[in-house]
Amino acid sequence: MTVLNVKHVTVYRYSAPVSFGEHRLMFRPRDSHDMRLLETRMMISPPPTDIRWMHDVFGNSIAIASFDQTATELRFESFIRLDHFGLSNPDFPIEDYAKTYPFSYSAAEIPDLGRTTERHFPDPDHLVDEWAKQFIRTDGPTETQEMLVAMTGTIKESFTYKARVAVGTQSPAETLESRSGTCRDFALLMMEAARTLGFAARFVSGYLYDPAVDGDPESRVGGGATHAWVQIYLPGAGWVEFDPTNGIVGGAGLIRVAVTRDPAQAVPLTGDWFGEAEDFLGMEVEVTVTSE
Repeated sequence: MTVLNVKHVTVYRYSAPVSFGEHRLMFRPRDSHDMRLLETRMMISPPPTDIRWMHDVFGNSIAIASFDQTATELRFESFIRLDHFGLSNPDFPIEDYAKTYPFSYSAAEIPDLGRTTERHFPDPDHLVDEWAKQFIRTDGPTETQEMLVAMTGTIKESFTYKARVAVGTQSPAETLESRSGTCRDFALLMMEAARTLGFAARFVSGYLYDPAVDGDPESRVGGGATHAWVQIYLPGAGWVEFDPTNGIVGGAGLIRVAVTRDPAQAVPLTGDWFGEAEDFLGMEVEVTVTSE
């Protein structure tokens, strides 16, 4: 168990007072057997007239903030303290029939896995197909866990991480062609590659604990902002965390906030503002995750 503190600050700045529409926030993790919330605080300036909470279609915790004031700065500051029980490189208790690839999900599970098994991005030149197939062994049985761990490690070792401020993800084909991308791009590539092989996979947005922040020699990529990785459903083990940006398997240091079918459904903060286009000066995001 590790007690982690997460501070997430997002600031929008404008050259003249503007007004604001509703803003949708995905900052709050869900309690689970591997993560227990101890404390949460949120400060918004200017103060919203109303905050309402809801669960989206995936069960993620969503806050909707409404405003009636104008301002030259809109600031969101979230603080979370939690117990974290993520495992590092565990040996998953996969059902015997699924320990080697290929296998089929049970008839009872298929309806609930639904569209998480379907590919969402076009691949006209079969780049993702061919890349995914390289992890299937031709000299003997393909161990399911070994194959997914190899895919995770290959992205970490063979692709270059490049931070990008622009919203959204590049297509898996673009990531393969450039051999570079953000954590969002790497998560999407692995999700689509896993789906190509018949696995159910989901996109995860949240936070990353980098031990280097607390003086540890181990360093991870993707700290200082929100992070993204992928979950893959393995019979007997359930939804398992894979972070291809850092080669993490099992969830150690990964703080899950939103789990979705598609990356566009996991944007941490969205909303509208009303003013002249040239009034917008920019946005700053700072995320700090430390241990106690």
